[in-house]
Amino acid sequence: MAKRRKGELTRRARKGFRGYPVATIAFYGTDQRAATKIAVGILLADDSDPVALERWYSDGKDLRKDPAVGEEIRAFIEKHEAKSVVMADGIMGCPHEEGVDYPVGEVCPQCPYWANRDRFTGELLTEN
Repeated sequence: MAKRRKGELTRRARKGFRGYPVATIAFYGTDQRAATKIAVGILLADDSDPVALERWYSDGKDLRKDPAVGEEIRAFIEKHEAKSVVMADGIMGCPHEEGVDYPVGEVCPQCPYWANRDRFTGELLTEN
């Protein structure tokens, strides 16, 4: 996202839990360098499904640096009157959806970087 928008959202996330609704922001990419998908969900309670979910996609461009996308995310969060924002520190894995873009239980053929990595740490997993 553009620095201003990313900074604004980061500041809101750093404030911690301020109540519901909560906006969750997750970044996805074919590797750890560029977020080609951003998903923002709105939760009304702990352990609930999102009441609203919006996704933004690109063909290789890092959406975190796109001011228009940053503004759309801000507007989406404001529209749903989120009191809290939770945002991933980095890219959380492949932008493709298991069972939609590739078969359940298989590795995404388009994202070999994530084939044997922990999606939260990005570290290689050891095989047993």
